[in-house]
Amino acid sequence: MTLIYEPTGRAREYAALACNIYKGCAHGCEYCFAPGATHRTREEFSQPAPRFNTFLPDLHFEAIKRLNAGKNGRVLLCFTCDPYQPLDDELKLTRETIRILHRQGHKVTVLTKGGKRALRDLDLFTPADAFATTLTFLDADESRLWEPGAALPFERIETIKEFDQSGIPTWVSLEPVIEPETSLELIRLTHTFVGAYKVGTLNHHPLAKTIDWRKFAADAVELLDSLGYGRQKDPDKLGLAEYYIKRDLARWLE
Repeated sequence: MTLIYEPTGRAREYAALACNIYKGCAHGCEYCFAPGATHRTREEFSQPAPRFNTFLPDLHFEAIKRLNAGKNGRVLLCFTCDPYQPLDDELKLTRETIRILHRQGHKVTVLTKGGKRALRDLDLFTPADAFATTLTFLDADESRLWEPGAALPFERIETIKEFDQSGIPTWVSLEPVIEPETSLELIRLTHTFVGAYKVGTLNHHPLAKTIDWRKFAADAVELLDSLGYGRQKDPDKLGLAEYYIKRDLARWLE
């Protein structure tokens, strides 16, 4: 089993390498693609567990092999789970995963909706790593409805601010976009401490058909440009003060 893998499809726009620490996620997001991608029911998926008992030692040996092969890129944690879901409070596998990857020359990007849980590992992050969070709503009640187990919006915002203040590169994933005006307002509220943005759409949900994606795409580009961010069309090269429009949204700009 390959623990560090190369994502494909939409996920490839987020990272060239990734690792999933847990099997399942307790955040219960209504828009989550992962149950289908992992061939599990939502009920099964919402009961997370470690992937298997030898995950950490197996990851150690795989990371060594990749280092020896010269494949020691930045690894995203995680796509099909959240590295800072409640189970990690007990098991702290994310902390050990970061340590293992660092020891073998890999850098990490964490993408989470776990909010302040991530702060317990802030001491492990270096300026060569990155911290990212997904922002969807401003209203706490809407967040509880759509993503009941995730940290509330302002907790996520305060967490990414603290990473930025500690000198860690940050970015925000604006995907899914459920309320376009809210996504734009989230940019306005966070741009002073967020290094970069990745902006997408809403997939696999009936609400997506009701949204004017052409207008949102144009509005997002206009706003980000006005705030001094430059558009980067290669997701692997996304840097400070840049934004990336994912392909599903970028087609509305053509």
